[in-house]
Amino acid sequence: MPIVTVGIDLAKNVFAIHGVDEAGKAALIKPRVSRDQLGMLIAQLPPCLIGMEACSGAHHWAREFQRYGHIVKLMAAKLVAPYRMSGKRGKNDAADAAAICEAVTRPSMRFVPLKDEHQQATLCLHRTRQGFVEERTAIYNRLRGLLSEFGVVLPQSPEKLRRDITAHLDLLPGWARRCVSDLLDHAGNIEDRLVEYDRAIGEIAREDERSKRLMQLRGVGPTTASALLASIGAGHDFRNGRQVAAWLGLTPGQYSSGGKARLGSITKAGDAYLRSLLVLGARAVMANLGDKQDRFSRWVRNLMERRGYWRAAVAIAAKNARMAWAVLKYGDDFRQEPVTA
Repeated sequence: MPIVTVGIDLAKNVFAIHGVDEAGKAALIKPRVSRDQLGMLIAQLPPCLIGMEACSGAHHWAREFQRYGHIVKLMAAKLVAPYRMSGKRGKNDAADAAAICEAVTRPSMRFVPLKDEHQQATLCLHRTRQGFVEERTAIYNRLRGLLSEFGVVLPQSPEKLRRDITAHLDLLPGWARRCVSDLLDHAGNIEDRLVEYDRAIGEIAREDERSKRLMQLRGVGPTTASALLASIGAGHDFRNGRQVAAWLGLTPGQYSSGGKARLGSITKAGDAYLRSLLVLGARAVMANLGDKQDRFSRWVRNLMERRGYWRAAVAIAAKNARMAWAVLKYGDDFRQEPVTA
């Protein structure tokens, strides 16, 4: 019988493959396949369903396998682990491939949206920019810590720190002054890079019609719009907007039993970067609420009064995630109420 489902355990150089036929019997077991042989082996198979874990290089291999007519689906590694049946096989590459082959056929399995090269290139911009932001924060914290050893305490704001630090440089010992100057120069170079990356992300967002529609949502700017578009594409991998909010960890966790429903804090599952962008955008909405009297603004104001600042921020972020899915899914057919003062 022909092979209908294949599970591939990805790695850097050596891969494991497990294939089954229509009856579910193992028809292809390859515990060690080199990187050079993987493409040729998959090309020789009849069109089938291929499952892989969403790890480094998974989207590249998915695009390669789709060229041969295969249906490729990616899954989070933690969702595959229960199918490993460790009591029978233990943990090894062959067992992982068999578990992936089993998991990809489950009707309740949740899959990761496949990304094209443009989406991955855009996400490279975001990941690199976020790394620069974290590095800049670490440098400024290191600066403040070194200066506090000499009795100089400066504010946390980078702008105020750079403004006030020059008055204290001459009071530092020789090597300490050298270290602080070098850190300031390094932070300045990172600031310049961040300006370039922000400009590039803004240009990408302004050149794409879907990003322009996303930026019409309150609390969604160029950075958030391009990140959403690069992460979820046209939204075809989600049945509704709530699935997107749950995928981003913006829905409450459930601890229900015995017919009694208990909802806790948000799950914080999924992409922390996208979630933080949406929450920051929600905070900007609340900060600029003013006297706006449209339905959305009245809802936000009422929500802040009833549930507090942070719950309102999460609720706005979840609402924006759902509306972003509707914008990407329905395009020009999606309309929202205009803002009125």
